[in-house]
Amino acid sequence: MIAAITTAGVAAGASLLGYNCFSPTSQLYGRTVTYCPQSDQLALTYDDGPNDLHTERLLELLSERQVRATFFLIGNFVRARPQIARAIAAGGHVIGNHTQSHPNLLLLSSRGIRQEISDSSKAIADVVGANVSWFRPPFGARRPLVLRIARELGLKPVMWSATCFDWKATTAAVIEANARHKIDGERRRGHIVLLHDGGHSQLGADRSHTVEASRLLIERYQREYRFITVDEM
Repeated sequence: MIAAITTAGVAAGASLLGYNCFSPTSQLYGRTVTYCPQSDQLALTYDDGPNDLHTERLLELLSERQVRATFFLIGNFVRARPQIARAIAAGGHVIGNHTQSHPNLLLLSSRGIRQEISDSSKAIADVVGANVSWFRPPFGARRPLVLRIARELGLKPVMWSATCFDWKATTAAVIEANARHKIDGERRRGHIVLLHDGGHSQLGADRSHTVEASRLLIERYQREYRFITVDEM
C-alpha cells in the first residue's frame, strides 16, 4: 500500500513538473515575460517565420492599421528568406530569437541548446544588421538550463498568456474566439497573444487564417487597447 502511494506521488510530481515545462504562464523554472505590464495593452506575437507570402501579407495589414508586432524568427528560415526578415525590421517590428531549427530544447544537451540559440541570433544579426534581445523557446518548452543559457547569451525569455491554436487547420473566426476567450475573460491583465506566421517544419505553410484573424483582432480591440511590442514593455 505504501509503495503504491509512493509510486502515485512520484507520478503526480513528475506530471506537475512536466506541465510546468510547457505551461506558458508558469514561473516555476525561472522568470519569463508572460503578460503586458498594463491592462490596456495587447502584444501580437508571431512565431515560426519568416514565411513566404503570409508574413508579407501580415506586414501589409500591420502597416495599414499602424500596429507594431513582435516576430520570433527561426534562424534557418531567416537565412533562406532574408528579404522578408529585413522587411519585418524595416516595418518597425521587433524581432526575437526562436532558435535555429525549432527543436524541443528539453531534449538537447547544454551544448545543443547553446548552439541552437546562438546560431539563430547570429543569423538574424547577419541578415538584419542588429542584435536581438528576446527569446521564445519552441513549443514553449523550457527548463532552468534553457532559460539560464538564454540569459547568458543576452536574451530575455518571452512566453504568452493568450493561446490562439492557429498552428493547426482552423478558421480565422475560431482563432479570434480563442484570443477573445482569454482577453475578455481576464481583463485585469494586458495580454501577450501567441500567433504563427509560418510553420516550423518547412517554409510555405498556409497562414492565411492567421492573417485574417489578426485583422479581426485589431478591428475588435484597437479602440480599447494599445498594441505594443515586447520592447515597449
